Amino acid sequence: QVQLVESGGGLVQAGGSLRLSCAASGRTFVNCAIGWFRQAPGKEREFVAAVAWGGSRTPYADSVKGRFTISRDNAKNTVFLQMNSLKPEDTAVYYCALRFGLLVPTTGDLYNYWGQGTQVTVSS
Repeated sequence: QVQLVESGGGLVQAGGSLRLSCAASGRTFVNCAIGWFRQAPGKEREFVAAVAWGGSRTPYADSVKGRFTISRDNAKNTVFLQMNSLKPEDTAVYYCALRFGLLVPTTGDLYNYWGQGTQVTVSS
């Protein structure tokens, strides 16, 4: 069974940066995708970014395109989310999720495993 652990969240001022990490364990990862999602207080969960483990497909939500960058370190079984030019509206709990298959979907219901989340707070 796959386990995911997020880290790197914290409190930053608007315009600052954070780097989130998602460490995966439990099995070898081939033909899978890892996505980042976030949920702000009083709002529904939304897609942020995703990456194919064995490929270069990296879809982004329009709201973060140009500011956030997703990357992976296959040797460490870790996926990163570099967040620059942070805005107060980026405040949320950020989750990483994994699914097995060739597709890299942007819908959370299509992912099989989820981490516990890490809090990101951006002050103005």
